[in-house]
Amino acid sequence: MNYDMAVVGGGPAGLAAALEGRRLGLRVIVLERDRELGGILNQCVHNGFGLHYFKEELTGPEYAARFIARLDEGPGIDVSLDTMVLQIIPDPECVPDSLREVSPPPAQARGGLALPVRLFRHKIRAVSAKGPLDIEAAAVVLAMGCRERTRFSLAIPGTRPAGIFTAGTAQRYVNLEGKMVGRRIVILGSGDIGLIMARRLTLTGAEVLACVEILDKPGGLVRNVTQCLDDFGIPLLLSSTITRIHGEKRICGVTVASVDAGRKPVEGTERFLECDTLLLSVGLVPENELSRAAGLAVDPATGGAAVDESMRASVPGIFAAGNVVHVLDLVDKVSVEGEKAARAAAEMIRYGTLTAGGNP
Repeated sequence: MNYDMAVVGGGPAGLAAALEGRRLGLRVIVLERDRELGGILNQCVHNGFGLHYFKEELTGPEYAARFIARLDEGPGIDVSLDTMVLQIIPDPECVPDSLREVSPPPAQARGGLALPVRLFRHKIRAVSAKGPLDIEAAAVVLAMGCRERTRFSLAIPGTRPAGIFTAGTAQRYVNLEGKMVGRRIVILGSGDIGLIMARRLTLTGAEVLACVEILDKPGGLVRNVTQCLDDFGIPLLLSSTITRIHGEKRICGVTVASVDAGRKPVEGTERFLECDTLLLSVGLVPENELSRAAGLAVDPATGGAAVDESMRASVPGIFAAGNVVHVLDLVDKVSVEGEKAARAAAEMIRYGTLTAGGNP
């Protein structure tokens, strides 16, 4: 299957890129590994989204629904759900001279714009519920988002009992699957997802004992600290960390200690908190496996694909936007970057401006 632009990821960045690409006359396909579009927004049932982009406050599902509804407003966008992209193979000759214009057939409709048809060069190998997919596209927009750091990136001493979740995993269990993850809960880290889950779990009947943060200030937005911790009387233990996890089959408690200026536990400050669940909210990192495998330069500061001001990656014809580039604090910014990437892709296809972007 040949397309002008293939978008990997159907979250806020990918949806914005696809809609902007169609508006500019491109034929687009969106490849989403989940069963429905929207990405992480589907499990974010709290409000606070859309204040900048839509000028009103929405929940995560409402924000996603605004974009999803626009997909049916016209042709030009194909969507493949339950589709896992396995490999992106850039055209080895993807330089300006390798693109050749040919005349489009008279009956070809491209959103009302007469764009030149160019050779499709980039290959995408994917597998869907219907079987393998082989796609070729002149431009590829990476919009896979980010993932959470896990316990094993922290090296906390202790056993490996049940009851330890990342905050995002707990959010999915509670908000999408209607399952409780525990009754007495400690949260390590004060990222926004962890703060929001402190409130959510309290409202569902759990007791959140404390939010433990190794830094001397919270990692999430001030409004989330106020609305999710202060308003519910949940302690925020700054300059503190968990030094041991206790339990065999199920976690039964954690040891919390204060840390010094070098973030080392201070002897004599340890205390035991009895709990049956530990949530980890210790940071997000861009999904970069596909980016690395495709030969894209990765920014060492963010861990995401290195891009220029137009979201061009280091391999010509490949673009990246949103949390796959750098973790952003507002979804509105993610959507804006998706649109910017689509505009750069359309410009490349129209004029052949295949200037490489991010620096290796």
